[in-house]
Amino acid sequence: MDIIGFLKSQFICHLLICYIFIVSGLIINFIQLFTLVLWPINKQLFRKINCGLAYCISSQLVMLLEWWSGTDCTLYTEPESYHKYGKENAIVILNHNFEIDFLCGWNFCERFGVLGSSKVLAKKELSYVPIIGWMWYFLEIVFCKRKWEEDRKTVMQSLLNLRDYPQNFWFLIHCEGTRFTEQKHQISMQVAEAKGLPKLKYHLLPRTKGFAVTVQCLRNVVSAVYDSTLNFRNNENPTLLGVLNGKKYHADLYVRRIPLEEVPEDEQECSNWLHKLYQEKDAFQEEYYRTGTYPATPIVPPRRPWTLLNWLFWAALLLYPLFKLLINMVSSGSSLTLASFAFVIIVASVGVRWMIGVTEIDKGSTYGNRQKQM
Repeated sequence: MDIIGFLKSQFICHLLICYIFIVSGLIINFIQLFTLVLWPINKQLFRKINCGLAYCISSQLVMLLEWWSGTDCTLYTEPESYHKYGKENAIVILNHNFEIDFLCGWNFCERFGVLGSSKVLAKKELSYVPIIGWMWYFLEIVFCKRKWEEDRKTVMQSLLNLRDYPQNFWFLIHCEGTRFTEQKHQISMQVAEAKGLPKLKYHLLPRTKGFAVTVQCLRNVVSAVYDSTLNFRNNENPTLLGVLNGKKYHADLYVRRIPLEEVPEDEQECSNWLHKLYQEKDAFQEEYYRTGTYPATPIVPPRRPWTLLNWLFWAALLLYPLFKLLINMVSSGSSLTLASFAFVIIVASVGVRWMIGVTEIDKGSTYGNRQKQM
């Protein structure tokens, strides 16, 4: 295949993937809207239904990683901890260095059957974004404005609401608050020096208040903290565009299960505990860069078929009417019809670029450029 043909084929694949995701996502959001009538009648049924609907959206992105790109994800952990994953509620602490680290976090959830019920701490603006943001709203995701004085009360209430959640859930949190960049790291280490905190080489200073409140509100509901450190082999720098292009990456995820009883209840002691944890994470990063491995048993959790089956269902449902519409539009030959066709192509193309753009590190949040630590 020549280069132009190859680029065209990839462009068409991008359009079709984006079309299926956007249309199915909006359909699911519409269905979620009608589930609101269940909330005052049967809150737990509302939650279970929305976990399933959310899975129909988030699993499409995981499918791209698992099946489309065929990315390998090796889990390094202790065998006695491995058997508890997916069978308990947990707080998952993730490092934030790569464009697809959120996707690898979701992949971790999927391998242990908690993708549909997984929770995150997300900025308030995302709740207004169609598909994923609206999906998160119905999942009772914890949203914040990143102004702790305003956030504390609403974040605590949102977390307390999860205490009677009917399904096992993992609460995923990036304690660094934003993706790692050299500029943000430099500013973060200036803050560390000013506060007399140990400097980190591969991480930003963790935002301790959000984590402390999460632990406080979910104590006796959550069984453990999963300290998770993600890296990619051979100095790979994965991107969502690479995943969309079917490029295979090789991820290594180190997970330590820490019983929640080991996390101090006092807020200041919890803050000190988290800083110590990030010093340990830095040491694990150092060892990985030196040896290419982590100090635990490598395990490859089996890939489940449900993400692929879900995507194939939506593809079968949505592609036939699309192709029929396009054939009718082209065969009509009218200028208005062809213009409409071109408009659809442009909108889909913009959608693909938007999906890619929101994950780019250099377009990331400026949150880490502020010196005040949460």
